[in-house]
Amino acid sequence: MRREIDLKEISDGRLYTENDLVKAGCGDCQGCSACCRGMGTSIVLDPLDIFRLTTQLDMTFEQLLQKYVELNVVDGVILPNLKMTGAEEACAFLNAEGRCSIHPHRPGICRLFPLGRYYENHRFQYFLQIHECPKEPKTKVKVKKWIDTPELKKNEQFINAWHDFILEMQDRLLKLGDEKTSRESNLYLLQEFFLTPYEKERTFYEQFAERLARAKKIFR
Repeated sequence: MRREIDLKEISDGRLYTENDLVKAGCGDCQGCSACCRGMGTSIVLDPLDIFRLTTQLDMTFEQLLQKYVELNVVDGVILPNLKMTGAEEACAFLNAEGRCSIHPHRPGICRLFPLGRYYENHRFQYFLQIHECPKEPKTKVKVKKWIDTPELKKNEQFINAWHDFILEMQDRLLKLGDEKTSRESNLYLLQEFFLTPYEKERTFYEQFAERLARAKKIFR
């Protein structure tokens, strides 16, 4: 979650909002799946990603862990990420034709790419990573169309809330420096935000708000 970057080195130097045009269009990635390979543990998943995957694939989080997802420590907090498999280190959701098999409910980081988020003062703007996507030529597309996320304002509010909460937890666990407390805290976070099934019939943002409120009471 913490990434110190120099925007001048990795971007076109601009920050974008949802209604801006950005040169990110890549012809539906025809013939290319570079961003689905060799990504290591960098495709970190948030609660909305897990809501989408579990409800749309009709799988539990435990079932996702068997093949598609793994757990790693991110600055002291255990978080899930997409698993890379095989000799080519390909995303486990990539099919034999090199296409995403979960495209309608793909994770938020995948929806963004090659955009990234620049956080400042408890909010974020988008930026274009100019060295990441090899597919050319690029065309201009409106940011909100590229991200392809319903209820974008609610989504941005959720992303800010989750980002701030995880940073707070990372700082908290780092200051405590207690292995037992860290383990117990991480187990609680995994249970509250990922392992406990989400209700498909209810909106995600309502369920997340309830879970976040409970967590904040625990760690206040």
